[in-house]
Amino acid sequence: MSACVPTRAPDPTRTKRMHQPHSPPLPPTPPRRFRIAGADVSAAIAVFLIALPLSLGIALATGAPLQAGLVAAAVGGIVAGRLGGSPLQVSGPAAGLTVVTAELIQRYGWRTTCAITVLAGLAQLGLGCLRVARTALAVSPAVVHGMLAGIGVTIAVAQLHIVLGGTPESAVLDNLRALPAQLAGLDPDAVSMSVLTLTLLLLWPRLPGRAGSVLRKVPAALVAVTGATLTAALAGLSLPKVDLPSWRSHALAGLPEGPVLGLVAAVLTVTLVCSVQSLLGAVAVDKLVASRPDLLAGRTERSGGATRVGRSDLNRELLGQGAANVVSGVLGGLPVAGVAVRSSANVQAGAVSRNSTMLHGVFVVVAALLMVPILELIPLASLAALVMAVGIQMVSLHHIRTVTRHREVLVYAVTTLGVVLFGVLEGVLLGVAVAVAVALHRLARTRITYEVRSDEREGVHYVHVRGQLTFLAVPRLSRTLHLVPRGADAVVELDGSFMDHAAYESLQDWQNTHTAQGGTVEVTGRTGTRIAEPTNASDCRCRPWTPWRNHQCEVPEPGQGRGDSVSGSGGAGGPIVSPSSPDSVDAADSLGAVEPSGHQLARGISAFQRNTAPLVRGELARLAREGQRPSQLFLTCADSRLVTSMITSSGPGDLFVVRNVGNLVPLPGEESGDDSVAAAIEYAVDVLEVRSITVCGHSGCGAMQALLSMEPGGARTPLRRWLRHGAPSLERMASADGPWARLAGRAPADAVEQLCLTNVVQQLEHLRAHESVARALREGALELHGMYFHVGEAQAYLLSGEVGGDEVFDHVRAAGLSA
Repeated sequence: MSACVPTRAPDPTRTKRMHQPHSPPLPPTPPRRFRIAGADVSAAIAVFLIALPLSLGIALATGAPLQAGLVAAAVGGIVAGRLGGSPLQVSGPAAGLTVVTAELIQRYGWRTTCAITVLAGLAQLGLGCLRVARTALAVSPAVVHGMLAGIGVTIAVAQLHIVLGGTPESAVLDNLRALPAQLAGLDPDAVSMSVLTLTLLLLWPRLPGRAGSVLRKVPAALVAVTGATLTAALAGLSLPKVDLPSWRSHALAGLPEGPVLGLVAAVLTVTLVCSVQSLLGAVAVDKLVASRPDLLAGRTERSGGATRVGRSDLNRELLGQGAANVVSGVLGGLPVAGVAVRSSANVQAGAVSRNSTMLHGVFVVVAALLMVPILELIPLASLAALVMAVGIQMVSLHHIRTVTRHREVLVYAVTTLGVVLFGVLEGVLLGVAVAVAVALHRLARTRITYEVRSDEREGVHYVHVRGQLTFLAVPRLSRTLHLVPRGADAVVELDGSFMDHAAYESLQDWQNTHTAQGGTVEVTGRTGTRIAEPTNASDCRCRPWTPWRNHQCEVPEPGQGRGDSVSGSGGAGGPIVSPSSPDSVDAADSLGAVEPSGHQLARGISAFQRNTAPLVRGELARLAREGQRPSQLFLTCADSRLVTSMITSSGPGDLFVVRNVGNLVPLPGEESGDDSVAAAIEYAVDVLEVRSITVCGHSGCGAMQALLSMEPGGARTPLRRWLRHGAPSLERMASADGPWARLAGRAPADAVEQLCLTNVVQQLEHLRAHESVARALREGALELHGMYFHVGEAQAYLLSGEVGGDEVFDHVRAAGLSA
């Protein structure tokens, strides 16, 4: 289908649009050659400089041969980087596997541990083939964060002994008991190098000034280890240093030896930790990629051969991690998993493809073969301090605040203590058990309160139900409902998301009895409680946004008696019917009432005062005291289908909204200007100091339809006089010279949609003609954005700029950034 529309003047110079609706035809591409973008090379160097000391430190912490850390780093970069489903995630030996691997080495020896790594890799390959990667994300975040915190505590306590110049024990409690003796006999040289390493780690990222911003590009871990190494060498300190035996004597995997059940548990533990950490890391990398629109849109340098980076394929990532663990285990390396620190550094360093991850692995191989004499100068105390810092960082205060906010501290604490005291697998199982118990407790816990309010509605009896209303809560519900006096006005507030059949019947029976005795009942739902019962298709279905239907519910039949309604005295009530259609409905809607359409405004205001006002009163009071400080001016059409707060997820004080017919911005000037819009723009930019202005058009715009169908020379009505400000948009669309406004992925559906898109671009140009806007743009204090909202699809598009000679509106994905 052509991207042109009938209103556009034909022009043979623009026939290329007829061949390809999404983008202009490209010339034949030459044979593809392998290229590495410069951004990938620089990112690979940055990641390599971080990975090298960390790989050695993690190998030291596990008690494995130090070469094993380098093997895992190289294999993780090359194999997982090439085969994995997250192009920018960097894999290698991870701190989260330190405790597991150390325990396996102590129990089974190094060669058997390598065999367990191979078997874990095979298990990951099997899980990847079964496409169950998403299932791993069902684990409660509190369990995952608790597991990492427990591992971090174990690492930090163990490495503290090496920092002090001693040797760690195998268990955390043993390390804690041995700490006083270790403090009494600490090694001053080891402590001094450890303190120097930690100091550099802490201060390097905080270097001030312009020089500091340049120096901070060098990874702090590399600076810390290098500084300690140089200081120890220059001072001639006698300290244990890195010992890398010849690669000829490097131990490879052997046949597993030990009890079968123990080996199976070990394989499951390594598989679980590697898989969960890698998959969560891939999700985190997706969030980092979302902060770089160049990667999402694929508009990187063509000379570098960069391509669009999409979302991670988690099943492929699991296959890549499995293959890397098989290779690493066979070659005598540590278990491999996605590493958050290196992945974050890779994205922030500007990587544009998986080539950066693979190249960093190649650099590790080169270093392992050619830099052995330099690596053997590194003091073990410095590596231990580095790993101890990593362990401390794994106990994240941000995660603790998050689980506290979501009331999952118990799950987090049990998992952490379980990992510290019993081991990773046992701690995770304990955490999962507690998480399930907490979920069941929340599902079964229902709070039912009763009060008589006399502030807004005198003598009204309120029954507030908070939580899921199931058969377990029916006895308490029944007792509370019968506290309401006979013939009184009652309001039942359902604040939950589910009501089963037993609770439904109990509430229905009481409601029928109470209304028959002359009382009134109003049932409301603050969060859209749903009944696990079917209902007639003709019943009210007005719940916010799902679907709204303008509150146009069915009015009761004229012959319907008062006894059938919720309100025995003509209150806001409707019948409790016995549902019979296959869909479940809103509890408040099914139990609530329908007023005549003439009372909709009053009923809506009443619902606001009852349900919403208590929630926003504090915020509105703050705004009343402090005044409005919106960050954006949002200029859109007056169309009733555009609910600005809904499509922008904004609240009071966020947007300064200007609405008019056709989202038009008249040009400034005495003859053509419009003071109301110009005054709003001036006030928003000069007084409110908004940081951005958005012009939002929409599909099916009546103003654009009127522009297209307007006959010249008609009566000068107010609407026609106003729409003259849209004439430049009509001229722009018909012009053969200007850029063509379109949506990413498809051509405009018709002439109206083409004009709606063109109008947004044109009104942005009108904005730039206003003096206050032009001045703010010159000073860099203001940004302009174009937006298009397709009403029928509930899909927003943002103007991303000129691509291939077209003004393109990109989809806004659920992640919140245009793709």
